Amino acid sequence: MCDRSHLARMSEISIHEIRVCQALRSDTGRWFTSKDIAMAADVALRTANAHSRRLAQLGIVDRAEVFPGNRYRWSALAETRNGSYCDKIKSAAQVLGVEWK
Repeated sequence: MCDRSHLARMSEISIHEIRVCQALRSDTGRWFTSKDIAMAADVALRTANAHSRRLAQLGIVDRAEVFPGNRYRWSALAETRNGSYCDKIKSAAQVLGVEWK
């Protein structure tokens, strides 16, 4: 069972998550590997993996389950599927002083 502090941490948006989103939004038609995302966002591979999976679960990112690893791209339906979370990411970027592209 999750306690409230765990749920609060799960809903917080970090600078790393914003960078992952920006990397994916940089070329919306391209399918990225987790390694591509990690390099583009300047985050660790496990960080890129975790945020990519979470964003896919939230409907913001499309995931293709292929071998040897999943591919991710920013969904054209991101705003439709989960507009409130997209707004939350934009707000977090503004608060953290990150230019939202």
